[in-house]
Amino acid sequence: MTRRAAEVRLDALLRTACDVIATRGLANTRTADVAQAAGVSQALVFYHFATKERLVAQAFAYAAEQDLTRLDAVLRSAATPLVKLKKLLRLYTPPGRSRSWAMWIDGWSESLRTPELEKVSRRLDLRRREGLGEVIAAGVADAVFTCDDPAGAAWRINALIDGLAVQLAVHDRVIPRRQLTEWVRLSVARELGLLPDQLD
Repeated sequence: MTRRAAEVRLDALLRTACDVIATRGLANTRTADVAQAAGVSQALVFYHFATKERLVAQAFAYAAEQDLTRLDAVLRSAATPLVKLKKLLRLYTPPGRSRSWAMWIDGWSESLRTPELEKVSRRLDLRRREGLGEVIAAGVADAVFTCDDPAGAAWRINALIDGLAVQLAVHDRVIPRRQLTEWVRLSVARELGLLPDQLD
C-alpha cells in the first residue's frame, strides 16, 4: 500500500469511526463495528490503532480537527465581526438532535477518565471560546459591539450553547430548536449591546 493510500484509508477509518460512535454511542462501539461499517478487516483497524482506546481518541481528534477547520475558515475570512459572529453561532449551535453533538457529549463524559480525550476536548473547547472572543474583541474595536469583557462573554455564550445543546441532544422535544436559537440570540444580544434581530 502506498503512503498516500494508507493516509486515505486512515482518514476513511476515522470518519467511519466518528459515524459509528455517534450512532451507537461510545460505550456500545466495538472495533468490530467500525471495521464492518468501513468494509475492512478488524485486523486492519488494529494495525492502525492497536487498541479501541487509541481508535476512540484519534476519532475524537479527527472530529475536533474538522470542527477547528470550519472555525478557522470563519476567523480567516474577510467578513465583518457581526457576520463572523452570526456564522460562529450557526456553527456552534446544533441543528436539532445532532449525532455529532451526541458524540461530543459521550466524549466529554469519557474525558473524566481518559487523559487523551480530555486533551482533545479541552483543545476544541478552548479554541472555540478563543475564536468567539477574538470576534467579539474585533467587534468592540470597530464599535459594532459593546462589551467590557470579550473573553468572559465568549465563555458565557459558549456555556449557554453547550448546556442547551446537551438538552436538545439528550431530551427529545424538551426544548425546540427554535426556542434554543431564540435564547442564544437574546443572550448574545445582551452580552454585546445588540438588538436580537441583528443576529438573524
